[in-house]
Amino acid sequence: MGRRTVGRMLGLVAMIALAVACTADGQADDGPVILATTTSTHDSGLLDDLVPLFEEETGFRLDVIAVGSGQAIELGRRGEADVVLAHSPEAERELVATGVTGDRALVMYNGFVVLGPVDDPAQVGAATSITEVMQRIETGEAEFISRGDDSGTHALELALWERAGIEPSGSWYREAGQGMGATLQVAAEAEAYTLSDRGTWLATQLQEGLAVVYEDDPALFNHYHVMPVTDAAGERVREDGGQAFAEWIVEDEVQERIGAFGIDLYGQPLFVPAADRDADELRGG
Repeated sequence: MGRRTVGRMLGLVAMIALAVACTADGQADDGPVILATTTSTHDSGLLDDLVPLFEEETGFRLDVIAVGSGQAIELGRRGEADVVLAHSPEAERELVATGVTGDRALVMYNGFVVLGPVDDPAQVGAATSITEVMQRIETGEAEFISRGDDSGTHALELALWERAGIEPSGSWYREAGQGMGATLQVAAEAEAYTLSDRGTWLATQLQEGLAVVYEDDPALFNHYHVMPVTDAAGERVREDGGQAFAEWIVEDEVQERIGAFGIDLYGQPLFVPAADRDADELRGG
């Protein structure tokens, strides 16, 4: 066991002891720790797997608010969440720069995929770049369902349109204004194109009407970072609980659990833990 792992274990033991001690004199049960996170971590089922384990191991209660990354980050900024788990790198960096959170830490990653009708009327599958994908959809006026909810997925989608020199508009472009799972349902019913994180796509199992038509492009890389909120954001912030979750989710054992999640059900993991990547590869996020 390495010195770094031993140090983390001792830190976690200390947090657990503090939580138990505070519970004994009635101080730790002031209310739950609030995690503001993305709909993809919720819709994929990952948090259903992790939250009970966190509560059992630390003694903290955890309430989850699953919204778009933009909304999750805003909850942290206003001090209405104690810890943020998001996948919108630029907005995350801006949040950290305000000084209301600690440093962000990479938790896991997966990829985005472009989904579309099985017969792929815009011939997106023949594209050689994500820019060509967006151009084919716009040129063919193939129906596209956007999340339209200020999420990390929505931010990436808008960046991809801009990269392709396109301002999407017209009857072929619709905004669902909902989370990833609901947007996938709308796209499946309309047999339209959409952008999704791979984890939610696999977890929803909406195989009829939609198929992966484009994937594995470097521009579709999807990082998830955790940021503990500090009391600089407001007096209501539970720094101890937010910090506990931020440290817990990058522990070796939890990272292994993240890496195993989804294999039994889908034959592949929905997320790849940060621990499985070389530090040099992570700088893009």
